[in-house]
Amino acid sequence: MLIGEYIHTLDEKNRLSLPVKFRKEMGKTVVLAPGLDRSIFMFTVSEWGKIASKLSESSMLAADNRSFNRFMFGGAVEVDVDAGGRILIPDFLKDRAGLKTKIAVIGVENRAELWDEKAWAKYKSSVEQQADQLAERLGQVGVL
Repeated sequence: MLIGEYIHTLDEKNRLSLPVKFRKEMGKTVVLAPGLDRSIFMFTVSEWGKIASKLSESSMLAADNRSFNRFMFGGAVEVDVDAGGRILIPDFLKDRAGLKTKIAVIGVENRAELWDEKAWAKYKSSVEQQADQLAERLGQVGVL
């Protein structure tokens, strides 16, 4: 399980060192995909297979399904984890997520998310202010 929040530096070659606690679980190859809320999703190859399978099951006759599948699959890329535990973030994903130098690497159970540190701080602050209401809504639908 991927959990926790880590701040790492993106080097001049667009390489990001993965948190040590994530390296063993992520394996030697990861899948980066456009995330939501201006993030990049990072999956293990196995987890990406599960996500891809679920997305592929959606009807291609529905415009929303086609659009989202194009968004996810079209922007996804497999990247190797080098001997130093680093990944290379492609420019198109880096630019889309607005990544600068300091990157927040967030564990979200079955995936990690990569955020620009300042964008993450702003988002996290907003969510923290709503945490009680979010928990209330989730409790009403039986999640918590």
